[in-house]
Amino acid sequence: MAHRVLWLQSQQQFEVGDGETLLEAASRQGVELPHECTFGGCGTCRIQVLEGRVDYEELPLALTEEEHAQGVGLACQARAMSDLVISVERSTGCSDPTLLEAEVADVRLLSHDVYHLQLRLPDEHGIVYRPGQYLNIHLDDASHRSFSMANPPDAGRVDLQIRRIAGGYFTDRLLSQMQPGHRLSVEMPHGAFYYRAQDYRPMVFAATGTGIAPIKAILESLLDDDDCPPVSLYWGMRNELDLYLAEQIESWRDRLYEFEFVPVLSRPSGQWQGRKGYVQDAVLQDLPDLSEHSIYLCGSPLMIQDAKTRFVGAGAEAAHLYSDSFIFQSR
Repeated sequence: MAHRVLWLQSQQQFEVGDGETLLEAASRQGVELPHECTFGGCGTCRIQVLEGRVDYEELPLALTEEEHAQGVGLACQARAMSDLVISVERSTGCSDPTLLEAEVADVRLLSHDVYHLQLRLPDEHGIVYRPGQYLNIHLDDASHRSFSMANPPDAGRVDLQIRRIAGGYFTDRLLSQMQPGHRLSVEMPHGAFYYRAQDYRPMVFAATGTGIAPIKAILESLLDDDDCPPVSLYWGMRNELDLYLAEQIESWRDRLYEFEFVPVLSRPSGQWQGRKGYVQDAVLQDLPDLSEHSIYLCGSPLMIQDAKTRFVGAGAEAAHLYSDSFIFQSR
């Protein structure tokens, strides 16, 4: 039996057939719901079910039981069990995704497995984006790769921090051979991971790996801002050599309000005197009551899934909990 779906913000309607996901049905009928990985790992296709009910063959990785019970859904995996009215958050105050040609300005290693890639944008491109959003790099084989922009909006450049995946088509083969002047087709901006000034709550940022990149952009945009709430940043890595931004982050200490930086290592050397384990554990050890905080999570889907469940159990409100999962593509 087919069910009708109304997207509240756009007032577009589409029908979902038996066995179809909401995203499959929307795409088939020309309705462009935000999405990325399509298998429930990244959370880009988050929706709020305002009326009706959806279900899943298996609860996807980027969705918790608590969120499902509160009507949050993932369009790429959700199947309609009735007619639906859905809400899809769009980033306000920024441009629609736009395809443009960028030029490589710099490429170098920040650590043994993380590249810094700086792109020069066309003059007077006019694109407006928010710190924390990401872009897509389109490749010649019709695929694309998604990377968060690691600097606040700048009219002329975009910085990316890209983890090298052994054998990866883009990160291991193409990126290692890039030189300044190389041209890339990019589409930007995408994503709903950005600072919510209206919350005005103490902020907790928790990142793993290159999930630090969009958080860097957000926090750099708040440097020396008198209206910045207290900031706590937890960054999870394997060992000391992986902390490629630690010195720069430390330099923010007097430029962000009540700033606390806590690096957390899962496989430290015997000389490490800092925190050990996982970022979500460290957050809860320091802040057992999260009911007054805004929380920003970025990194591995497993960390985000675990952190969401446990942070909500510690009082965090889902309405003030924002996340961006990184899904690595090896091909």
